[in-house]
Amino acid sequence: MIGFCNGILTAMITPFCENGINLNELGKMIDYQIEGGTDAVVILGTTGEPATMTESEKTEVIKYAVKHAAGRIKVIVGTGNNDTAKAVAASVRAQELGADGILAVTPYYNKCTQKGLLEYYKAICAAVTIPVIAYNVPSRTAVNILPETVEKLAEIPNMAGIKEASGNMAQVCETMRRIRGKMDLYSGEDFLNLPMLAIGGAGLISVTSNIAPALVKKMYNLVKENKLDEANAVQDFLLPLEDACFLEVNPIPIKAAYNMLGFEAGVPRPPLTELEDHNKEILHREILRARLKGI
Repeated sequence: MIGFCNGILTAMITPFCENGINLNELGKMIDYQIEGGTDAVVILGTTGEPATMTESEKTEVIKYAVKHAAGRIKVIVGTGNNDTAKAVAASVRAQELGADGILAVTPYYNKCTQKGLLEYYKAICAAVTIPVIAYNVPSRTAVNILPETVEKLAEIPNMAGIKEASGNMAQVCETMRRIRGKMDLYSGEDFLNLPMLAIGGAGLISVTSNIAPALVKKMYNLVKENKLDEANAVQDFLLPLEDACFLEVNPIPIKAAYNMLGFEAGVPRPPLTELEDHNKEILHREILRARLKGI
């Protein structure tokens, strides 16, 4: 399934407040993404902290995001789990609530085999009719989807793509070689956005685009227009900001960044903590340098 969603897909935070989810602020953030030219929002992915949310909160966020987006932008929902049955159930729920697509991270902690990964994604894709994007992030899950496994996934009709965050460009290139023309590749590493696009990536599932959607989209457009010198200039400008957005584990810095821009993002839920003061200074300096809205 090629071309489900090209461009910038922002891995959204979930704004928390004392009473749960700050839905009004989530709406403002979605509007900010639309204004910046983002092509889709990804909710309840790693950046959205679903591991510390109740099932009712997740349902609430999906319903609100779909209603607020109102077709202006695609809404993709994170549904991965280390229990295949739970991942399937979450995917079915997301489809029923109006999601345009699914992002399913590999099972974590269990450390399944490549065969287990294949069966996991087959089960999710069989349960829904909307597009599914696999998510490979070994640093968090201790499981790596190998290129030959991704090639098999590409045979599944509604498997739309893979978000690659292994950080291994040699592996990414081999994966792209095997799935080219069959399934899309998305960058899941902001630092590698440009090279992944250059080898044929369809888009970026970005953290930095939470606060700089227009800049990230500009770089994407320049690559697709084959203006690599200009694209490199934008990426060079973005890199220090991207560094600042990952000074501590995601989404700690990006939530702090949203607050600096005047949004009410709240703070991460335990066991995550607020950004350290010395890192706040670095992040604030980079936001000022990038002249982002709100500062």
